[in-house]
Amino acid sequence: MLQPLTDQAALDGAEDAIKGFIRSQKEWFLLAPLSLPPTALLTSEFDFSFHHRRVIFSCWTEKGARSWRVLGWEWTGEKLRLDAMRRMGAERAVLELVPRASARTLTANVAAARQVRCELLATAAQQLLPRAKVERVALSAGMRRGQPGRYARILFRTGPKRIAITGTAALGDARNIDSLFSSTLLWLNRLQQKIRPPYVEQLWLCVEKLSKEAARERHSLLRDELRGLIQLFETDEQWTSLAPVLPLEREALWRKKLARFPPVQPEKLSDSARAITAIAPHAIDVVTARHGETLRYHGLSFARVRNVIGGDKVWFGIEGARRRLLVDTSGADWDKLLEGLAEHRSAAARDQRHYLYKSASEAWLESILRRDVTKLDPGLIVAPLHAQFRTASGGPAGARPIDLLGLREDGRLVVIELKASEDREHVFQGVDYWRRVEAHRRRGHIARAKLFGRRSISDETPLVYLVAPTLRFHRTFATLARTIAPDIEIYRFDINENWRAGVRVMRRMRVN
Repeated sequence: MLQPLTDQAALDGAEDAIKGFIRSQKEWFLLAPLSLPPTALLTSEFDFSFHHRRVIFSCWTEKGARSWRVLGWEWTGEKLRLDAMRRMGAERAVLELVPRASARTLTANVAAARQVRCELLATAAQQLLPRAKVERVALSAGMRRGQPGRYARILFRTGPKRIAITGTAALGDARNIDSLFSSTLLWLNRLQQKIRPPYVEQLWLCVEKLSKEAARERHSLLRDELRGLIQLFETDEQWTSLAPVLPLEREALWRKKLARFPPVQPEKLSDSARAITAIAPHAIDVVTARHGETLRYHGLSFARVRNVIGGDKVWFGIEGARRRLLVDTSGADWDKLLEGLAEHRSAAARDQRHYLYKSASEAWLESILRRDVTKLDPGLIVAPLHAQFRTASGGPAGARPIDLLGLREDGRLVVIELKASEDREHVFQGVDYWRRVEAHRRRGHIARAKLFGRRSISDETPLVYLVAPTLRFHRTFATLARTIAPDIEIYRFDINENWRAGVRVMRRMRVN
């Protein structure tokens, strides 16, 4: 049972125990199921800090520096479990630090648990197909060699046809619905390529209650032939029965209740933010929020400005390290940070393996396009351009913001989703953003909010621009793009590999 860290005595006990566990092992695996792939770490590559009645866990990952505030902890005998949050509670997850020696045992236990759920799903499906023959009950391939798959792969044969059944055998979460749909559609594509009958004529996609509405929304955005072939089912809590889920028609999608549309934040900068930006105006930009301002160096957050008791206060530090208040005694560290950013966070940096160069690459690409989005499409207006835009105030934890929301000169909205590395969910993320923006456009929320000043917004659906370096589109991109309904206009933008030195569009094409 996780022990909450609610008082000083609990913090003192946790500090002694956790440091003792960490000293006992040199190699660990970090498991953070909602946000990061499993990561191998040495003890020297992560840190626990116990200060000011808080416990902060920080480490370097494949996605750059990460830090979490630890709210509770538990040592199970095999792993250290941490109830953690980051980004002021926008992300919350149970992190697991597993000693490398017991990682193989843990992997085997996870695989066995997922296989049990897979078999339960097959048994529940057979109740609806009593005369069908079970041909296969297995897990999908893992993301990496040696890892158990996340999804059930079940085949039934009934007469002259086959029925494929899938669902999430791992712990389900509505935020993973894009991954589920991507994996399912790729599996279906492979099954349909088999040349020998009987062919797959139905696919049952089974989801839990919390993921049902998200699944219905994604299903409504598919091509008609896929919508007819894929049927949604809801599992009960024990995975012992299945109930058909009514599909969501596209028009019904626009009648669903929407979360409150956020007001436009004023662009006025504080004196502190303006002074810091002037240090390197070509590199530093400011992201404003209700609680203050975040300053970014080519997209990498390095300082925050907050108004405290009538005056501006500046905290600085790269995410993953403890932030410090900018005062006279910390001035030398502030200068050192700026020098490091200027040297390593530059297109001309000599060491391209340095963490300041590699971190937050998508944010770097976004910061370039924020300055001049016409490098992507000359038809887009330069300003206003909304970065990291949320379509709801105080939405569900973990709801992803839109990378860029822009407007073309002809009045048509454009949803821009950026990737700097391969990502299989690129297509479905972009299409989900399209759905959110289109729902608000139809109700006039975007026009009334004057997101683009006095410019008129045309009565047409938004365009979707999916952007990545030419060699960084996932190999399944074209297959997944063809599954989306053709009335959703999706364009692929291939940009140059050395985009840090300046973005150039190498190819633009419609993909669905």
